[in-house]
Amino acid sequence: MAYVVLARKYRPRDFHEVRGQDHTVRALVNALDFDRLHHAYLFSGTRGVGKTTLARIFANCLNCEAKISSTPCSDCIACEGFQSGNYPDMYEVDAASRTGVDDMRKLLENVHYSPTVGRFKVYLIDEVHMLSTASFNALLKTLEEPPNHVKFIFATTDPKKVPLTVLSRCLQFHLRNIEPDVIKEQLEAILTHEDIKFDEDSLQLLARSAQGSMRDALSLTDQAISHGGGSIAIDSVAEMLGTVRTDEVVEILNMLVKGDRSATLAFVNQLSRQAVSFTDLLENLQRTIHELALAQIVGQADTEQLQPFVGKFSAEWLQIAYQILVVGMRDLKYAPDHKIGFEMTLVRLLDFEPVTSITSEPSSEKNEQSAHGVGSGRGNEAKSKLASSESKQVSKTENVDSQTNMNAVQSTRTPDTGDDTQQKSPVSNDNNVDREVALKNPIVSSLIENFDAHIVDIKRT
Repeated sequence: MAYVVLARKYRPRDFHEVRGQDHTVRALVNALDFDRLHHAYLFSGTRGVGKTTLARIFANCLNCEAKISSTPCSDCIACEGFQSGNYPDMYEVDAASRTGVDDMRKLLENVHYSPTVGRFKVYLIDEVHMLSTASFNALLKTLEEPPNHVKFIFATTDPKKVPLTVLSRCLQFHLRNIEPDVIKEQLEAILTHEDIKFDEDSLQLLARSAQGSMRDALSLTDQAISHGGGSIAIDSVAEMLGTVRTDEVVEILNMLVKGDRSATLAFVNQLSRQAVSFTDLLENLQRTIHELALAQIVGQADTEQLQPFVGKFSAEWLQIAYQILVVGMRDLKYAPDHKIGFEMTLVRLLDFEPVTSITSEPSSEKNEQSAHGVGSGRGNEAKSKLASSESKQVSKTENVDSQTNMNAVQSTRTPDTGDDTQQKSPVSNDNNVDREVALKNPIVSSLIENFDAHIVDIKRT
């Protein structure tokens, strides 16, 4: 017997075998059990999440000879026909290959005739968004008021391209991406049934690489079995996918702790020779930083290899590091090549001196030594000179301010003698003093230097 790939061999045959789409399964099961059936359904979602599978199971439930229910008998002619894929009243069409209006007319020309053997004629149109505008227009009237023996099921990866006139005539179900933990559990069950050796880390890597698609996960598993010679191991899977293991991420964290730039760049060169995907490596670093940030709250990391790093990084650095990695991932396509973009991201991480547990104690000791007068002679002399100069500047500013206040008091007490010269001279002196004080203000001097500003008038309070 020819080999059947895992994605086809373990395709769900009923609703109980579907994984990761509980919200859609619950709605369809209740509709079948309580006989509240619509004439048109639209399943949307990314590739490999179960759109066509749910459509076939639903059509099987509608035509099971026992009764309409969410649990078909699997023994009647209709159930056997659906399992073998040759049921006569199931019309499965790929819209990507039949986009013309003539194809739609041929498909619908027999829609008013009764089913051949079953209760319903089921029209499953996959990738329905590929139909032309004329095809959608030809479908509208039949879709709005189809015969009682007709059910339409549409599947699409891009519901935004489906006209609103079609969407309004269908019950819409959006299938979510499947969680990696759910994919991992399904892979464990399948490999156990197939009697294939595996380890937990390799399945976790395969589930994460599938990016929410069960079909992609099973296809990668088939490839991993072939690559590993009949078994699945983390080293083999990492080599096949061009990704890195937790050991490489831990090594990078150690280099960040030590601040060893030369060793970090040498390690990146080694990863480049191994044809590692730097995009995947940045993603793994983001996951690691996220786990360390949560571990500081909980006090323990989920991975044993990351436990020694809990408390080694400050909370502020973890936030900055995560943002640097996000920006590095975004800007990777703008770099001359991915290796250069990854190296620059690591250099940014190294520039922020992440270690707190090692550097915090020496810094506190230095503060205590400086408080007791212990330290290098040049550093203390420079600090004392800087402090004395600052104190002199403060004293000069205070003297000028006090002199200004005294002049202001004298100007207010000057008697009105009627002589304009005597009245203006104290004010002009005060304005000169105020101008000198204003020029010493760093904000005013910055405005004058950078924006070519001028002092027009000084108002005294």
